[in-house]
Amino acid sequence: MNFVEELRWRGMLHDMMPGTEELLNKEQVTAYIGFDPTADSLHIGHLCSVMILRHFQRCGHKPMALIGGATGMIGDPSGKSAERNLLTEDTLNHNIEGMKAQLSKFLDFDSDAPNAAELVNNYDWMKSWTFLDFAREIGKHITVNYMMAKDSVKKRLNGEARDGLSFTEFTYQLLQGYDFLYLNQNKNCKLQMGGSDQWGNITTGTELIRRTNGGEAYALTCPLITKADGGKFGKTESGNVWLDPRYTSPYKFYQFWLNVSDADAERYIKIFTELTREEVEQLVKEQAADPGLRPIQKRLAKEITTMVHSAEAYESAVEASSILFSKDAAEKLHRIDEATLLDVFEGVDTFKIAKSDIESGETKLIDLLTEKAAVFPSKGELRKLAQGNGLSINKEKVTDINLPATADMLLAGKYILVQKGKKQYFLLIAE
Repeated sequence: MNFVEELRWRGMLHDMMPGTEELLNKEQVTAYIGFDPTADSLHIGHLCSVMILRHFQRCGHKPMALIGGATGMIGDPSGKSAERNLLTEDTLNHNIEGMKAQLSKFLDFDSDAPNAAELVNNYDWMKSWTFLDFAREIGKHITVNYMMAKDSVKKRLNGEARDGLSFTEFTYQLLQGYDFLYLNQNKNCKLQMGGSDQWGNITTGTELIRRTNGGEAYALTCPLITKADGGKFGKTESGNVWLDPRYTSPYKFYQFWLNVSDADAERYIKIFTELTREEVEQLVKEQAADPGLRPIQKRLAKEITTMVHSAEAYESAVEASSILFSKDAAEKLHRIDEATLLDVFEGVDTFKIAKSDIESGETKLIDLLTEKAAVFPSKGELRKLAQGNGLSINKEKVTDINLPATADMLLAGKYILVQKGKKQYFLLIAE
């Protein structure tokens, strides 16, 4: 496979230095992408970079993931309007461990293949430098004029940020440049890749290599992922969409991809999956023939949820998504876990009830839904709705409201789902 051609048709190529494609066609190349360890999980904003490394390895080249243990202590000014909080060493180490585990789902780190992926941490080679040594040995090769000409610097100095740019952040491109120099000298790394906002930092590295040892060094960037409507990709009302299920459940993760717009889905399925050009073209035809079936979104959600979580997590997310409309909804409700149940019914009104009232078996439904939890303002209204077949408990129709509420009604051991009519839901929480 031709790596550059693969990126081109997928819409994942923004810019590259002259000679990059020729180098990749000539030999097995080692390349790296840097990741900031600002959290103990990657989010979907990182996924384009991760997929680039994955394609790179599939094409026979050697990918390196660089975790910025040292640069993460400073913060990259690119695309930022203010200096961010600096992380402690303990926090950084914790974050690095979490990111390592996630990257191993996408890249082969463990095989004996010559292009097995490698994970490096720039703290390992930065920790022994003193300020004076770094200024003398590295700083002398790059002029302030050169650094000031970078867009990431100019935007901060000329933008709305009143505080300007600290010396700490100003040195970031020099530190990132040194990463490339170190990997070039010690790992024969000839290519650095990243988002288009990293072009300035990457080319500082190629310039540093050229001026110190005259080595071969190249740059390649991908476009920054956006939404068709101009909104920021990967953000929801509740924040980032994380790869770690502790922060974004597989159900919510699946729902995010399932609900992207048609315009976005066609771009995203090329970027975030390994489907071939023929498979993508077939899905595009199916989508054009019947957009309501949303075949691209369904396949995108399947591929990426399976890759990030597992086939089982994908199946569970699909099952949970169908609960509100399926004929065997009652069965499915009793199968899903508590976190998914709460995700599916996020935002519905809740009432707290005493678990003892349920476990005793002495509380009638008519009393539970009016006196214990004010789901209905009166027993008359409840009676009328039940007689009209409009009351459901855990997605099962209930007409006899004098039946007792029992422990086997509890979902995940503590919830009862009450439905009024077709669309109004309430969740009783037994404590």
